[in-house]
Amino acid sequence: MDSSKPITLAWTGASGAQYGLRLLEELLEAGRQVYLLYSRASQIVMRMEAGVELSSRPQDVRQQLCDRYAVTPDRLHVFGRQQWTAPVASGSNPPQAMVICPCTTGTLASVAHGISDNLIDRAADVMLKERKPLIMVVRETPFSTIHLENMLKLSQAGVTILPANPGFYFNPASVDEIIDFMVARILDHLNVAHSLGGRWGD
Repeated sequence: MDSSKPITLAWTGASGAQYGLRLLEELLEAGRQVYLLYSRASQIVMRMEAGVELSSRPQDVRQQLCDRYAVTPDRLHVFGRQQWTAPVASGSNPPQAMVICPCTTGTLASVAHGISDNLIDRAADVMLKERKPLIMVVRETPFSTIHLENMLKLSQAGVTILPANPGFYFNPASVDEIIDFMVARILDHLNVAHSLGGRWGD
């Protein structure tokens, strides 16, 4: 993968806000440029689960997160849900990869069926048509037959379905360690180096 190209991160309204925040932190810490997209529902979940108030103004969110993670604005670009001039909306300027974390089953369904009525769905559609890496961190339980069919359809199209199912073989002592376990798996699939815990057999 071309590490000079940005990575798109999308936050949707599934539970698991801390996964998305920690992933953003690690990508920025690794020196990657990030394009961030977020849904209305994610604003509610971020407030409920992480105590983070996200403005509806992308430029305000950009400043807020740059301050939070002590990075310069050129490292993080935030786009509105209907900002169709964003680079991610066109196959002429695709990012290196895209991660939807956390991912709702509604977003899963929209992407599986090519429904691109917001920027998150359109960005994912671009990744599919351009055959670029797309990772969907689905957070739901149990899965219905429809959810499973949509996951199978996307997997067959080349999408990495990476449900938020942390392991416990490393005996986590805190919620933070469980979060880091999942974020480490995502970073591995993005080929982004990290130091989030040990590996099996080490």
